[in-house]
Amino acid sequence: MKQKQVWTKLSVFLAWVFLSLNVYAANLPDFTELVADNAAAVVNISAVSKQEKRTLSQMAPNLQIPEGTPFDDLFKHFFDNPQNRPPQPYEGKSLGSGFVLSSDGYILTNHHVIKDADEIVIRFNDRSEYEAKVLGSDERSDVALLKVEATGLKTVKLGDSKNLKVGEWVLAIGTPFGFDYSATAGIISALGRSLPSDSYVPFIQTDVAINPGNSGGPLFNLDGEVIGINSQIYSRTGGFMGVSFAIPMDVVMDVVAQIKSKGYVSRGWLGVAIQDVTRELAESFGLDKPQGAIVSRVIPKGPASKADFEAGDVILKFDGKTIDSSSALPPIVGRTEIGKSVPVEIMRNNKRKTISVVIEQLPEEEEMAQNTGKSGGLIDKKLAIELVDLTEKQQQQYNATEGVIVADVNRGPASEAGIRRSDLIISINNQKIKDAKHFLELSQQLPIDKAIPVLVQRGEGALFLALKIDKE
Repeated sequence: MKQKQVWTKLSVFLAWVFLSLNVYAANLPDFTELVADNAAAVVNISAVSKQEKRTLSQMAPNLQIPEGTPFDDLFKHFFDNPQNRPPQPYEGKSLGSGFVLSSDGYILTNHHVIKDADEIVIRFNDRSEYEAKVLGSDERSDVALLKVEATGLKTVKLGDSKNLKVGEWVLAIGTPFGFDYSATAGIISALGRSLPSDSYVPFIQTDVAINPGNSGGPLFNLDGEVIGINSQIYSRTGGFMGVSFAIPMDVVMDVVAQIKSKGYVSRGWLGVAIQDVTRELAESFGLDKPQGAIVSRVIPKGPASKADFEAGDVILKFDGKTIDSSSALPPIVGRTEIGKSVPVEIMRNNKRKTISVVIEQLPEEEEMAQNTGKSGGLIDKKLAIELVDLTEKQQQQYNATEGVIVADVNRGPASEAGIRRSDLIISINNQKIKDAKHFLELSQQLPIDKAIPVLVQRGEGALFLALKIDKE
């Protein structure tokens, strides 16, 4: 009797598990139809660059080769008669993915997939191949527009990347490691990600498996619409580790429109170096919460300089758009029409004000290199820091006539704030510093147990630090 009761309970439990698994499976998305509908519009891209192959002897022409050794044949193979052996060409290949934008042969992929390619071959899932030409390629957004001479091609359906939500399902189709038309799925992990090397793209972060060969391929939503181009991964091993990034389609199509209309891509430029607002800095700048982007440096002769922006301004709104974090500003500025006068709402000295600035074109290169300082000078015991005045040479190196160089930092308020040796301190508590003596005077007036902003110039940029002197 007891055995029968046990089997009855076990049967009920197993039935419940089976039913739960079926319900769970029923709630998972089915990607089969999406893949079937779009596989013909996804392409494999083979980019070939013809490079010059040199022998070891050509790389080391003065190398003396020994004779009469057991390795004569080996040495001759690599080193024999370099003058009579001209450089031999060889082909470097890169594999990537792409997708058909229009039936008349426009194809999208990543810039890095076709960079420096002498020949680009597009292969479709029916094994047909076409040679493609590059209509335009933009390194900053990592987008390239290609064209093949074909008609009646199967195309993808484009989606709106502005209404995406974290947590929604997405699917990628591409050629990882050369495995054609592989599909991988996941969810959107975050939106508006800014990467150090790509500040003009608000990336879509996903956990979709992306590997070498997936670059340039489409990222689909559940409606079968392309909402991004898979571009890169974050990895400590070189392989996929659960963090991948895609370029939003609204950014991509802006690049495409510019390439089609003028053959190149231009971006708006404000001419400032910015940093994020931390909780401590928010307090020191009079903000209720961390928001906006702090201007840590105004580029000389740039748009912001002409509009009288100052280091320490906190940009809260740009052209009516709220700036929640510093990473949100560059993409918005970059897509602003060049020559447009834009209202910018800032916080300056605990007061809100609006400045109008005329946006200019982003220069090709921005060089803001500064050198380090030397030791020796006055000691501020309160902050545990040693300071020196700028020499004439250092004024030229730092492109500054005022400020003070940090010669040494000991354990204390300055080191806890993140101030380092060789920093150029430009201002403290929103007051510009003339020299080391002036710094000491200002230091004696600093409030206790309250965060105050310190602007320093470090390396190739400038940043604000929150300095706080604790009660003894």
